[in-house]
Amino acid sequence: MSLSDPIADMLTKIRNALRINAKQVEIKASGICEGIAGVLKQEGFIEDFDRIDDGNQGMLRVVLKYNPEGQPIINEIKRTSKPGRRIYSGAGELPHVLSGMGILIVSTSKGVMSDKNCRQANVGGEILCTVS
Repeated sequence: MSLSDPIADMLTKIRNALRINAKQVEIKASGICEGIAGVLKQEGFIEDFDRIDDGNQGMLRVVLKYNPEGQPIINEIKRTSKPGRRIYSGAGELPHVLSGMGILIVSTSKGVMSDKNCRQANVGGEILCTVS
């Protein structure tokens, strides 16, 4: 597995864990991955996350969230901006995901935020991924 794109690796590990109904997944820690996990928790897509210090880079333990029937809360999580093609958007041009039922996770000058918070703060940035 290539670690040149930690965001894509994080999203892939979450997708794979959801497919096997895992309770939690461990991901190599980085500032951007911690920001994405924070937005997912704030928006109610995951239960919780915490950083585990292993003496090296560290790990993020992400506790996944399921509904009472056992179906995952996250239906789709997809990388938008990639290392080969960055996608940027201003606050006014941020697209809506599933008519507001999903979110965009955006890297801004004020940190990693959801599209809703970007519109409120009137900041744009790089669209990292979509979650629905």
